[in-house]
Amino acid sequence: MEYKELENCKLCAWECGVDRLAGEQGVCLAGLPKVASCQLHPAPPQSYTIFCSSCNFRCLNCQNWEIAHYPFTQYKIKGIVNPEHVARVGVQAVNSNAGQMIGADRFFFSGGSPTVSLPWIEEVVQCAKTLDPDIKINFDTNGFPSKNSFRRIISISDSLTFDIKAYNDEVHRTLTGAPVEPVLTNVQEMARQKDQLWEFRILVIPNIVDLPEIQAITEFIVSLDETLPVSFLTFRPNFCLDTHPGASRELMEAVVTLARRTGLTNVHWAGFSGIPGVNPSIPQRIKDQFSLQNSAVAAFYAQRAGCRQIHRDCGKCSFKLTCDLKGYYPCQSR
Repeated sequence: MEYKELENCKLCAWECGVDRLAGEQGVCLAGLPKVASCQLHPAPPQSYTIFCSSCNFRCLNCQNWEIAHYPFTQYKIKGIVNPEHVARVGVQAVNSNAGQMIGADRFFFSGGSPTVSLPWIEEVVQCAKTLDPDIKINFDTNGFPSKNSFRRIISISDSLTFDIKAYNDEVHRTLTGAPVEPVLTNVQEMARQKDQLWEFRILVIPNIVDLPEIQAITEFIVSLDETLPVSFLTFRPNFCLDTHPGASRELMEAVVTLARRTGLTNVHWAGFSGIPGVNPSIPQRIKDQFSLQNSAVAAFYAQRAGCRQIHRDCGKCSFKLTCDLKGYYPCQSR
């Protein structure tokens, strides 16, 4: 497991060029690829899911924040794991009685962002395919691999689940800390490889990623192919948005109606709706910094969690290696 390309890491769209083998860190703060956990998972696509630690986004709403922001968190991960071992255990799990009972037929690489562990994942896939040529592979992406990495991901995957966080760059940056352009470029490439798309997943967050933002996302997808599968996921309070209201059933139904009116033909919503929370009062000094109200809402939460940028850009941030936001501990977990 030498992974020489980590000496000049350009796996994701940040293309930091840091030497991860020598201990240098980019936005993801990852060194050698590390596994957080592995388990059979019944959610579609049913699979043996491998959660890779670290992430190249710093999303305010992260539901896997303990994995994504390792080692800032106290989460106990498996660590560096031999790819042959993971492949062997995973193939056995998929083909076990428990695996067959849930309908598992593939490995599902998630995180965090599995992109930062891509060379290791490629080795796992190669080993797994040697053990069982019929095993399938799903890659879960936030859309931020570099162009070269995305081609590699498509080449090893039977299916991809693809998260679209936002369409407007201002909203995407305040929510994730990253620009949206690389994501939209990869959405376009995914549309060209639509037979491998399991679904686009869009998290509906009241007053941040709500109806106006959803309309922009769906119009973009329709412009590529109205038959592309889209799943709207119901926001529940998480990480820096730990006190924010969950999406209501009414909002989720309105989102699906809007998407269909826009032209999407393969769309649904999923998740537990109506979790209570409090809509924050946004200071005028923050509102004045943004053209979109929902960006100001996201920026408020980022500031509250310790982000030292009003306009987030984690790649250029002087504090990206000592990010207070990555150390935020949600109130539900205190």
